[in-house]
Amino acid sequence: MVVALAVLSAVSTGLAAVSAAAAVRFYLRSRRMAGVSLEAVNRLLRASQVLREGLSPFAADRIVGQLHSVLDCVAVGITDADGRLLSWDGEANEHYIQLHEPIIRSIVHLRSRHVNHDKLPCQRRGNCPMRTAVVVPLVVENSLKGVLVVVGGVDGKRLIRMADQTARLVCTQLELAQLDESRQQLAQAEVRALRAQMSPHFLYNALNTIAELIRTDPEKAEELVIDFADCTRYSFRTSRLFTTLAEELRNVDRYLTLENAHYGDRLQVRLQIDPGVLFVTVPFLVLQPLVENAVRHGLAKKPGGGTITVVAQDNGTEALISVEDDGVGMDADRLADLRDAHRSGAHVGIGNINQRMRSVYGEEYALIVETAPGAGMKVILRVPKFLSHQAPLPSYLAS
Repeated sequence: MVVALAVLSAVSTGLAAVSAAAAVRFYLRSRRMAGVSLEAVNRLLRASQVLREGLSPFAADRIVGQLHSVLDCVAVGITDADGRLLSWDGEANEHYIQLHEPIIRSIVHLRSRHVNHDKLPCQRRGNCPMRTAVVVPLVVENSLKGVLVVVGGVDGKRLIRMADQTARLVCTQLELAQLDESRQQLAQAEVRALRAQMSPHFLYNALNTIAELIRTDPEKAEELVIDFADCTRYSFRTSRLFTTLAEELRNVDRYLTLENAHYGDRLQVRLQIDPGVLFVTVPFLVLQPLVENAVRHGLAKKPGGGTITVVAQDNGTEALISVEDDGVGMDADRLADLRDAHRSGAHVGIGNINQRMRSVYGEEYALIVETAPGAGMKVILRVPKFLSHQAPLPSYLAS
């Protein structure tokens, strides 16, 4: 039986995209009335993408200049959540001190403030370019990120509306930045969960096997110690969330070497690897947990053991990777509730890896599992090749 492990995913990405589109539509509508070109607005949208990394002084410097140009106003400023000025572009900067109190009020009450120039002390009453200012808090998911200040040369509701729509555009980019950060944290948490699920049976078996070989075959024991160290070092590294298929296969080779030393003839291994897909980029630690699952839950429970087959082949725009065992298999209905399987640690990593594949590549890249009682299990991954590395073959595979 074939089970496609695709379930409903979080809709936060889609909602953020809809919010961005809505903000752009509102913004374009307000700017059409002001006669600003679509090219200027597109320039602003491109510049605002720097906010996807968060509201930093660098990002503020990049965005306020574009805002000042596109809005055709006297000045634009952005502060942090505490009211400290991050960047200011334009004239009337001497009035920033008087605007500090409205900025703080806006922060405290999370409401926009409209400031009339006539109520501010000014030494150049007759020729000051400022007539009014609008202070708008930048709020993302009930969290204050900063304050937008738009200074205009004329009074009127148009400036207020323009400032509100501009703040919405900025908040949309900051919301996407927050979403990106959340997804990054989720991806790191999922990798940490996989590391935590490394089978204690594997660790115990490997160390016990090495201990026995120290007396009977010291050279073999030394080789296994190196494989064990490299395997655990690879699994617990924290530098990247992605790697190449070649590196994943190298780690699988170490793992199977250690397991083969324990199980002996009960564990047979077949590898069918197309060199053309070795440098396809894959999520880190995506393959070894599937192989470990095949050993622990497929072959270890089968009298006489069996064979693990790992295949990686070119499939046009994708790499097609499968891990198959001819072990005891399982009832496909038991795979339906992946969350329970994942939480309990049963069938290590399948639920975790399925979630990661869907998060990174989309629902259509969910794992496919073929299994039945007594018929073994086959797990299939499809990985897009658009992030592939170009590098020479590693020496252990070049031959």
